[in-house]
Amino acid sequence: MYNDYRVVVNTAAGRRRYMQYLIPYVVSSGIVDRYDIWVNTHNGADIEFFEQVAAQFPVVNLVWQPDGVVNGNASINAFYKDCVESDTIYFKLDDDIIWMEPGLIEKMVKFRLDNPHYFLVTPLVINNALSTYMLEMDGKIKLDAYYNSSASHPFLWRSGIFARELHEWFLDKYLKTGKWDTLHVGRKEMGMTRFSINAVLWFGDEMRKFGGVVPGDDEEFLSCIYPTRRGVSNAWNGDAIVAHFAFFTQREQLDKAQILEKYGEVCRSQAMTDSRFAESFSEVGRILDAVNTHGPELMQRESPYRSVANPKTLRSKVKKLLPSWVLDFKSVLNGKKEQQRGGFIIE
Repeated sequence: MYNDYRVVVNTAAGRRRYMQYLIPYVVSSGIVDRYDIWVNTHNGADIEFFEQVAAQFPVVNLVWQPDGVVNGNASINAFYKDCVESDTIYFKLDDDIIWMEPGLIEKMVKFRLDNPHYFLVTPLVINNALSTYMLEMDGKIKLDAYYNSSASHPFLWRSGIFARELHEWFLDKYLKTGKWDTLHVGRKEMGMTRFSINAVLWFGDEMRKFGGVVPGDDEEFLSCIYPTRRGVSNAWNGDAIVAHFAFFTQREQLDKAQILEKYGEVCRSQAMTDSRFAESFSEVGRILDAVNTHGPELMQRESPYRSVANPKTLRSKVKKLLPSWVLDFKSVLNGKKEQQRGGFIIE
C-alpha cells in the first residue's frame, strides 16, 4: 500500500534468464501488495521457475492467459482486462528490466500519485529510443550525429551495436561509479506519439473506463491512441532510472558482449548493501539453479496452453526455399554492415 492505494506490479512472462534479476527488485519492495506474473509462455522450464517463485514469495500471483492461448505478444492483451481495480496503481514491467535504481518502485508510485492527470507515466529507461533521445537533448549523452525522436528508430531502437555501446556506456560510467543520478533529467511530458512501454504505470480506475479492452498493438493503443482520443498526455519521470536489456533485433549482439552477465554482477554488488534485496536475490538464484538442472526434461512438459499457427508470409515462404548457405551468407553480410556502423557514442 502507498497512501491508501494498492500497488500491483505485473510482468508478461517470460524468460527466466532475465527475470532472475527483475523479480528480486519487486518482491523486496515494501510497498508492493501483489506481483502478477502473466504466464504467457509454452516453455515448461520457465513455467516451473514461476511456480517455484510463487511458492516461495507470497506476494507473487501467477495469472494464466484467460483465453488459454499463447501467441507471443499477440496474446498479452487479454491480461489487461484484470487491471481495472479501484484505488489501485498498476506498474507493468517488461520481463527484461534487469536493473533499477534503489527505491525505484516507491519513487515511481509517488510520481504517479503526484501527477494523476497523465494517462501513463514511465521512468527513464536505458535502451529505449525516446529515453535515449531525452538524454541526447539534455546533453547527458553525446552521440556522433543527431538522431530524431522515433520509437522505432533504425539505430536507437533497432541496432544491436548501438544497444551494446549504450549499455557499456551506462555500466562503465554510471553504474560501476554509482553516478547514475547524474543522468536525471526531471519530468518530461509527451503526447500523440508512440513510445516503448518497457515500464509504465496507470490507475486501475482509468483503465476501467474502457474495461481494460486493448485492441491490436497494446503499445500503440496505450501509449498513443487512447491518450490522444482522451486529449491527455503521458509523462516520464526522468529522475528515476531502469535498464531494459534488449529489443529482439538487439539480443544477438548483446549476448555476444555478455551484457546480461555484466548487469548480473551489478545486481550482486547492489545486494551487498541491501539485506532485503540480498535475501530475495539469493533465493531466486537458488530456484533458477534448481530449474536449470532439470531444464531439458522440464522443456518436454506439455504446455497448459493451445498454440496458434501464424499465417505464413511470402517472405517466410521464400526463406524456406533458400539453401542454408545463402541465409548464412546474408547474415554474415548484415553483421559486417552493422559492425561498420559502430562508434555511436562520443561520450
